[in-house]
Amino acid sequence: MTVQEATTNDLYAEMRAIGARARAASALMARAAAAQKTAALTAAGAAIRARRGAILEANRIDLADARQQSLSAAMTDRLLLDGKRLEAMAKGLEEVASLPDPVGRELARWRRPNGLDIARVSVPLGVIGIIYESRPNVTADAGGLSLRAGNAAILRGGSESFHSSRAILDALRAGLKQAGLPEDAVQLVPTRDRAAVGMMLTLNEFIDIIVPRGGRSLIERVQRESRMPVIAHLEGVCHVYVDGGADLAKARAIVLNAKMRRTGVCGAAETLLVDRAAAPAMLPPILADLHQAGCEIRGDADVRALDAAALPASEADWSTEYLDAILSVGVVDGVAGAIEHINRYGSHHTDAIVTEDKPAAERFLAEIDSAIVLHNASTQFADGGEFGMGAEIGISTGRLPPRGPVGAEQLVSYKYLVRGNGQVRP
Repeated sequence: MTVQEATTNDLYAEMRAIGARARAASALMARAAAAQKTAALTAAGAAIRARRGAILEANRIDLADARQQSLSAAMTDRLLLDGKRLEAMAKGLEEVASLPDPVGRELARWRRPNGLDIARVSVPLGVIGIIYESRPNVTADAGGLSLRAGNAAILRGGSESFHSSRAILDALRAGLKQAGLPEDAVQLVPTRDRAAVGMMLTLNEFIDIIVPRGGRSLIERVQRESRMPVIAHLEGVCHVYVDGGADLAKARAIVLNAKMRRTGVCGAAETLLVDRAAAPAMLPPILADLHQAGCEIRGDADVRALDAAALPASEADWSTEYLDAILSVGVVDGVAGAIEHINRYGSHHTDAIVTEDKPAAERFLAEIDSAIVLHNASTQFADGGEFGMGAEIGISTGRLPPRGPVGAEQLVSYKYLVRGNGQVRP
């Protein structure tokens, strides 16, 4: 046996051990009282604050590594932690703790003519495997939401955030220990070796659901190789359509925020579409705002006729998630043209219309085939915290549920409880 084979075997054995510990922890979490889970999450939030220095120091190590690897500005922004983001992380855990327990809810109940009493009740999924890139806050969000829903979680964070994620994990495990719950209910794959991802996807004996959160290549690999069901968080090719019935001041504010508030998040707008009838009046001031904020514009011929600074947009631009200060801009023939363009090029993530024309807005909301569709609001509201979920594991872009922000309420399944009085089937 070669050294490489021995190392691979050792890693596989370690991954199986992690899976076995998670399976054992999930059985205890499924029976945990709501108050106990609340206490664990509250204590974890306090631990984030108490360990602020250690977490920021770990993040500094990751940022130094990122600089050596020439990580993009968008990826570096996703990786960065500061006092404000740490406080948001702690508050997110406390908000998740305050949510109603999604486990044990009676979803439906009925009685059959033969006297059988049937109830459908919510139960945890079991063990959730979560694979994500760059953003260390996902460690807290994913771990906290899994715990609220009575699950165990195995986390495989991005190699860029390796040290930050480990420091955050320590805070989560401290909260579990303080509440008397198994620390192994949240575990982090302890290696940057990419082989661990492939091994994780084969552990259907231990893992019930896989949630990938990252770029298209990661999602496609997980969907191709996973032996368990996948809740996919695909890239965010998000659109803002400015209709002829839009209020210009409202449109300028929404477009600027949707693109430039944070360019590296999945809810950032990547394409702006404008009604042909309104383009001459509305596009110049909207694009002036974007240029002033440092955004590169890539436009079609109609856009370039109105904006000399715009670069030509290629066919690939219309389906590109830039995660940067770049925006593709096109002119379309009204709401019908916008709907056709978005359903063709979009990723079914988040899309918005800006208009005061209610029929146009309702048509857009009904016909856009995306997980989140907004009227007169920024696409950057595509976030579980903004939906009142405390946090999110990701935005699911598939057709099967869960769809949209995946919070604690989406991380449960159900079973049927049937109560009889001696009935037998004829």
